[in-house]
Amino acid sequence: MTPQVQSALAQKLLFLADDELILAHRNSEWTGHGPILEEDIAFTNIALDEMGHAATWHRLRQELTGEDVDTAVFFRDPAAYRNGQLVELPIGDWAFSMLRQYLFDVYEMVHLAQLAASSYRPLAEAAAKIRIEEIYHLRHTAAWVTRLGLGTAESHRRMQTALDTLWPYAHQLFVNMPEDEELAESGTAVRPSSLLEEWQHNTTSHLTQANLTIPTDHTPPTTDRAHHTHHLTGLLMEMQSVARQYPTAVW
Repeated sequence: MTPQVQSALAQKLLFLADDELILAHRNSEWTGHGPILEEDIAFTNIALDEMGHAATWHRLRQELTGEDVDTAVFFRDPAAYRNGQLVELPIGDWAFSMLRQYLFDVYEMVHLAQLAASSYRPLAEAAAKIRIEEIYHLRHTAAWVTRLGLGTAESHRRMQTALDTLWPYAHQLFVNMPEDEELAESGTAVRPSSLLEEWQHNTTSHLTQANLTIPTDHTPPTTDRAHHTHHLTGLLMEMQSVARQYPTAVW
């Protein structure tokens, strides 16, 4: 692997890790507040899975850069995070969180299938393993999309409102970054834009079956992963508070 590809891959892994970590934190906010006990437990487990996936990506990145995982997670400021804005938005109502997780799950299924064919073996093996867990995530959230979309007038309204809000944010996941060209040419990873058509086909088919109308506006609020909403600042203040209060502690 050339130094240029290694540097590009380290940045790509940061994108992957930050998306998973921030979404995991948001989902964990439902713990103890789910609509039914069984779902409370199920969604908490999904949050734990996403956190584990973030740790996997960070460990791969550590092998390339030497940066300590805890340092990367707890001692970076918001501007240094590279997650998409989709995952940092507040949890909203149940429809909002279920739909966000569904849109992200479909993206992951499409993306991980490509990463599993990476020329960089550690990346390919990690992607293949994570994708197995994501199959169950997608089944779960897809069922909730159907249940709410075809449920009562109120559940349908909430799901449509969530879709209208989240649809443009989800499209930020498919914006190519400068390092994507280097990775694509080396066979290490694909351009995010190449995943969009399959993602759109899979999501629109399922959403339409759930009696939801696909928004016409799909322009993401930003194409820059260094640009965040103010919501990320509050999230990181909470997530990083203990580590920053006791920076020399060993856990």
